[in-house]
Amino acid sequence: MNSQAINSTLNDRISAFAKAGSQLSHYLKQDGSLPKSVVEQIDAALHLTRIKNSWFDTENIHHAVAQWSQALTTKALQEWMEPYHISNITSKTIGIITAGNIPLVGFHDVLSVILVGHHALIKNSSNDDVLTKLILELATTDFPELMTSYSYIDGKLENYDAVIATGSNNTARYFEYYFGKVPHIIRKNRNSVAIISGDESPEEMEALSEDVFRYYGLGCRSVSHIKVPIGYNFDHFFNGMYKQRHLIKNEKYVNNYDYNKAVYLMSDFDLLDNEFLLIKEETESYSSPIASVGYAFYDSTLDIINELKTNADQLQCVVAAGKMKEVLQEQLKEFKAPQVVENGMTQQPALNDYADGVDTVNFLLTLS
Repeated sequence: MNSQAINSTLNDRISAFAKAGSQLSHYLKQDGSLPKSVVEQIDAALHLTRIKNSWFDTENIHHAVAQWSQALTTKALQEWMEPYHISNITSKTIGIITAGNIPLVGFHDVLSVILVGHHALIKNSSNDDVLTKLILELATTDFPELMTSYSYIDGKLENYDAVIATGSNNTARYFEYYFGKVPHIIRKNRNSVAIISGDESPEEMEALSEDVFRYYGLGCRSVSHIKVPIGYNFDHFFNGMYKQRHLIKNEKYVNNYDYNKAVYLMSDFDLLDNEFLLIKEETESYSSPIASVGYAFYDSTLDIINELKTNADQLQCVVAAGKMKEVLQEQLKEFKAPQVVENGMTQQPALNDYADGVDTVNFLLTLS
């Protein structure tokens, strides 16, 4: 089906979202430049977000909002869209089923659909159904024409031309069954890993703690597994993680830490523990429960390269520092995913850092 015509130009849409980004930036700076009504609007949305999902604490919400405030600028949006030569778009309705594991995780899909010129039919996760609405409200305040570019649905997704859906491996099978006959992007579980050489500086290891603990490790870009050389001194790793020790004050986090520690101990796993993070040897999976990280030893960089190439479809990011990062970037350049990033950068993706390496904008352009 075709949606109603989108009564705007790409520049109009960019300007609308850039204004929303500017308002979010001024809000975080608390510089007094925003009208009281806008401050109250953002306050209310952030407060409701915290109430509806206790994993979304103030620090993590502000981090997500800050990342988007930096991305939603005229310059960044124009540079992102420029290579695609968007014009003469026949508007389609794109169903979007978002995940809710971290704040605003589905907003990139919504933004992509609207900027291209299609209609976003949004089915938000109940765990994250406030912040996307906030940004869209800010964007349409002075540009109400943009409201024809999106709508929401709570029940069954119907009347769509294509689908972008994100979920677990189990829900992905469901998505494939129901949406397999229309153009689609269906995303499954992925994890991120860090490759440690042993030569990292204390500062680089502290930066890695951001990749491990941001959003409590709930994102696909969160490091859930580390590779270390044989004979590695884990004190080096734990010293870097110590920067995040305040997380033990979070009740939900500490409950997961206590539970997983009890399960591991009852199962006679050998654990390394710094009183707020558990690590255990894991050679079968890259995933790990909250408050824990798996590790495996490697003999050579060649072994790591071969493993990453073999399992590329399971990985979102590979974190590495120094020469190791340079080597991995060169060796994995043929793959659209995983993305190789330096320590501390997994949760700061650019607009063209597409999830699973699938170019969402290019996919949307093929529909017109």
